[in-house]
Amino acid sequence: MKLERRHQPLASSRTFWNRQVRFVLGAMGIVGASLLIGTAGYMHFAGYRLVDAFLNASMILGGMGPIGDLPCDSAKWFAAFYALYSGFALLTTVAIILTPSMHRVLHKLHLEG
Repeated sequence: MKLERRHQPLASSRTFWNRQVRFVLGAMGIVGASLLIGTAGYMHFAGYRLVDAFLNASMILGGMGPIGDLPCDSAKWFAAFYALYSGFALLTTVAIILTPSMHRVLHKLHLEG
């Protein structure tokens, strides 16, 4: 996705909001894929049922921590790496969501300066 360059005028409000919606949808895609990976991993490695696996994946991805004990070392390894991945996924998603707004602010400041 191309954003306007320094020498170009500020994008219209309509263009900005369309861009913001696309970035939010992209971020939601990352969250959805991350939940699928986490749910599948907990089902496979820990032997959790779908609802329990989804709960654990959601809690880890949201930064709240796991629910319940993990039955074996492979489940613990998966949970550890999934938790590390989730931290990066959270930062990436926030950055994607904020990109259009921050770009607009910085672009506007540059035009005024």
